[in-house]
Amino acid sequence: MSAGLFGLFDDIATLARMAAASVDDVGAAAGRASAKAAGVVVDDTAVTPQYVAGVAAERELPIIRKIAIGSLRNKILFILPAALLLSQFLPWLLAPILMVGGTYLCYEGAEKVWERLRGHDEQHLAVEQGPDAEGSMVSSAIRTDFILSAEIMVIALNEVADEPLIPRALILLVVAVAITILVYGVVGLIVKMDDVGLHLAERTSPLAQRIGLAMVRAMPRLLSVISVVGVVAMLWVGGHILIANSAEVGWHWPYDTVHHWEEAVHDAVPGLGSVLGWLLNTAISALVGIVVGAVVVAVMHFLPIGKKHQDTVAAH
Repeated sequence: MSAGLFGLFDDIATLARMAAASVDDVGAAAGRASAKAAGVVVDDTAVTPQYVAGVAAERELPIIRKIAIGSLRNKILFILPAALLLSQFLPWLLAPILMVGGTYLCYEGAEKVWERLRGHDEQHLAVEQGPDAEGSMVSSAIRTDFILSAEIMVIALNEVADEPLIPRALILLVVAVAITILVYGVVGLIVKMDDVGLHLAERTSPLAQRIGLAMVRAMPRLLSVISVVGVVAMLWVGGHILIANSAEVGWHWPYDTVHHWEEAVHDAVPGLGSVLGWLLNTAISALVGIVVGAVVVAVMHFLPIGKKHQDTVAAH
């Protein structure tokens, strides 16, 4: 009896060790997958604050919370199951779908450039028009986040493609939750920096007051810089998605050419070659993004089919 009981305890301990090892493996794999997607995570973090630029302070965190919930819903309910199913049964469809998403990102970035050239600022309209415009702004942010989230999840998926289905799903779930918390936690800290500055400025310490005032004064410029970085990020990531996945659908020239130029720069400048090569790749991706985005903006604004679509959206 006691031998059987001790045997049962031993089996339970063995299972517990196996479960702990599995959890460690999932965590480690999720960490590797998240690291590979770090570039897109930075882009996601840069894009989001522009949606609360000019918004009243009491509405900043509620808007970010809505976008974060929408982002998590995108990842868990739509992107994760779709990515798992496609990778399991139709892996060849991932690249074309990503290219459609990349084109949309190029359009979003080019559309914002076009709006600024026309002197049209969507954020100020949101402040003036209230809840309806705010809802439209949140929806726009969630749509943009969907593309960036899809890119993050697909990059993570590629890193764990050899894992069985269940561990692969768990790893992607960990990545989805962790990256959403990271991105929108950082965004929340950025947009509330002026409130922290005001709190410091009210303290009796002269040093705290100076730091607080400096933070308050820096906030408008920081948000302006982040807004520009967000637009550039959309163009850069969109262009990069198109270049990287063109080879996956059979058109190798764009990716091979950019890769060849990047390698040439890398080899030509010892020490700084990797940084310069990355900058070259980024610049070309952004150029592709603005060209493709400009074409789509032209179609949407000046051709009958695009104007008809915009009129339909406006009517709803």
